[in-house]
Amino acid sequence: MHLFVTGGTGQTGPAVVAELVAAGHTVTGLARSTAAAARLESLGAKAHRGSLEDLDSLRAGAENADGVLHMAYGGDFADPDDLIRRDRAAIEALGQALAGTGKPLVSTSGTLVMRPGRVATEQDAPDPGSVAAFRIAGERACLDFAERGVRASVVRLAPTVHGPSDHGFVPALIAAARRAGVSAYLGDGTNRWPAVHRFDAARLFRLALEKAPAGSVLHGVAESAVTVRSIAERIGRVLGVPTVSLTLDEAAKHLGNPFLARFFSLDVPVSSEHTRALLGWTPEHKGLLEDLETGDYFTPEASRRAEEIWLAHSN
Repeated sequence: MHLFVTGGTGQTGPAVVAELVAAGHTVTGLARSTAAAARLESLGAKAHRGSLEDLDSLRAGAENADGVLHMAYGGDFADPDDLIRRDRAAIEALGQALAGTGKPLVSTSGTLVMRPGRVATEQDAPDPGSVAAFRIAGERACLDFAERGVRASVVRLAPTVHGPSDHGFVPALIAAARRAGVSAYLGDGTNRWPAVHRFDAARLFRLALEKAPAGSVLHGVAESAVTVRSIAERIGRVLGVPTVSLTLDEAAKHLGNPFLARFFSLDVPVSSEHTRALLGWTPEHKGLLEDLETGDYFTPEASRRAEEIWLAHSN
């Protein structure tokens, strides 16, 4: 297939583009800069210049493709209404270009849209009170196209997509542990956190494009319930610092970011049993705790990058 991809140069995007190209698909990626275009071309893809705000460019990219993968997400996280508007408008532009064709449209969300405190499945409705509720409108916009002749599906990724050059939740914990001289968790640390290796997530996106039925909700989760305490203890062991319990207020100071502290406190286990059975997806790469031992998480560059990103989210 000739696939049009948005977000192909983000943290997970290059692995997905490489997976698609290796499987024999032709990929054209949305690129808003010369650097992004060069990155796509280095992965064996073509570049389509444009942005999420340029809806005509999105429609043109989709019209010339056999399917679309939408991974890009951006804007001011301090303005959730604007995030919702931008994402929904992009999805609607992409879906309108595919309406009536039976072609695939795969959009991205996150498992943090689910209700905390219980193991959520693909059949459960997202929680309007969740920390990631701003992703729900995009999910609905995509799935609505299943009734308009599009093989639409949504992939909800685990909040930790780990692997080389990760700059998400876990590197922020490592940066805080370096700074404070202790590795921390909240309360008793038994709150559960899903994770998936980036290369396993890339294969799931490919399978969704190739064969997910219209209206499918898929969970990109390899490990459904890694405890935050086990993550903190692994970080402490590698850094050679003590592991301690904090309150939510103490965690906000420790991490330097109240939003990140709230993430840190969530108990959000998620099942991917239905996704595995539906698509024959079997995660094969190392788990999060093993990746913490053998990956690149403890380089100064990883900590610096994580701190910059989370500082930007807190402003």
